[in-house]
Amino acid sequence: MRTIALLDPSIASPNLGDQIIMDSVRKELHAIFPDSLFIHIQTQDKISKPSHKIINRSHHSFVGGTNLLSSNMNSYNQWKVGLLDALSISDIILMGVGWWQYQDNPNSFTRLLLRRLLHKSVLHSIRDSYTEQKLRAIGMDNVLNTGCPTMWSLTEEHCASIPTMKQSGVLVTFTEYNQDRASDLETLKLLGSQYSTIFYWPQNSEDYAYMEALRKDIPVAYISPSLPALDDFLKNNEVDYIGTRLHAGIRAIQHKKRSLVIAIDNRAREISQDTNLPVVARGDISSISAWIKSISSTNITLKTKNIDAWKSQFVRHG
Repeated sequence: MRTIALLDPSIASPNLGDQIIMDSVRKELHAIFPDSLFIHIQTQDKISKPSHKIINRSHHSFVGGTNLLSSNMNSYNQWKVGLLDALSISDIILMGVGWWQYQDNPNSFTRLLLRRLLHKSVLHSIRDSYTEQKLRAIGMDNVLNTGCPTMWSLTEEHCASIPTMKQSGVLVTFTEYNQDRASDLETLKLLGSQYSTIFYWPQNSEDYAYMEALRKDIPVAYISPSLPALDDFLKNNEVDYIGTRLHAGIRAIQHKKRSLVIAIDNRAREISQDTNLPVVARGDISSISAWIKSISSTNITLKTKNIDAWKSQFVRHG
């Protein structure tokens, strides 16, 4: 029996968006390796010696999604790895991984670390063109821009079944660690004037406190902070999605909901450029209002050839 090590950013993460990403990562990998044993290993905390052994003994080791890479991993590292880890483990394969923020080219520490940790011949799946540029800048040419695995199922047929006109209610998210109270309150007031009910899903525990402080006298119905609760809500309610939480918006599209992501960092902007994901800049109230009132179809552009090429290398070579 093959063993697959899956380095999992959702372990010990307060951000439920990581669970959304890893749900898609698991589904895609299980389809490629249906008879393999998957062992999950944390990325948000230091990797232990027993985990090193699992990685070294596994047929393949994947790290799934999120903004795990940065240009200065000696000082900012969502992926808690260092040079001591790189002396013990190697041949890790990226799957839909992205760059933390817009930054200068990787420093010497990061170059050395990634060259030692990452597989040198297998093709890596990365999330967007910006991440591709950063990895190529350190001499890694074995990369494919596949987009985020959460979007691989958003085919033309799937998108054709998404409503094009405004629904009666709206699902909203805001991001507590990146606040713009004036813009977010203006957005909330607009939604209150356009929809009969505002539903709010806290993707992080602090998102709830932010909405409570923000909404004042605007009525909001809260959804429980869990992925099953979000899925159940999306399955049973006809709503639009408008919010700053990128992967909540993608989850809504997975459930065939009309969705608009409000960009607050590089992730939504870069993914939108590559995939045509509906995205608007934070504070652009006129564009949000126009989207709500317009007939707008969802036309996601997938990098199908790159996705197929990344998957097929494992089918060919096992």
